[in-house]
Amino acid sequence: MKKLYVAMAGNFGAGKTTLTRMIAEHYHWEPYYEPVVDNPYLDDFYGDMKRWSFHLQIYFLAKRFQSLIEIQQNDISVIQDRTIYEDVEIFARNLFRRGEMTERDFQTYSDLFYDMVSFISKPDLVIYLRARPEVLVERIMHRGRQSEKNIPIGYLKQLNEAYEMWIATYSGQNRVLIVDSETFDPNSDQTILELIDDEIQTMISEPQQQVSR
Repeated sequence: MKKLYVAMAGNFGAGKTTLTRMIAEHYHWEPYYEPVVDNPYLDDFYGDMKRWSFHLQIYFLAKRFQSLIEIQQNDISVIQDRTIYEDVEIFARNLFRRGEMTERDFQTYSDLFYDMVSFISKPDLVIYLRARPEVLVERIMHRGRQSEKNIPIGYLKQLNEAYEMWIATYSGQNRVLIVDSETFDPNSDQTILELIDDEIQTMISEPQQQVSR
């Protein structure tokens, strides 16, 4: 099989990390996980979003860019937990709309982002996991990450809206598989891996198209 770059996309609690691990083990691909545990700004951000939003987003952007440079330089297939495009189109843009990031900081961040992505290749396939905020909250509480326990459901709703707008535009020119992640338990249901396996095999051999489930 040729080298492939597949990326997961979706809100907090959608099941990205679990499916990244499952797909990596299934195909023997290299997994790239989101740098959450070691992020020195995360706790500060949830305590004061306006104060730390720019710092947090710059950290994620830098780490994601480092991973993408490594992905391009290696000759192995990879599965990535969250795309670099979500950093600006979902999280930074939503923080700006909420008034948690100034226009000056958002413009500086966006300029840096677009300069960075001009040096990288897009994923061969993006798997977008969709779920209602109520489901996301339940999963977030179940996994028990301390920094995420106080995420307001209103914030998750805003992110979901941003995701739907972004994926509608992104899927017009790129390969996207949309999966309703409410229909499975990402911690125990293996059938979702069978679904994704079938679709990956189909989508890497067919012309660009969007597939919804």
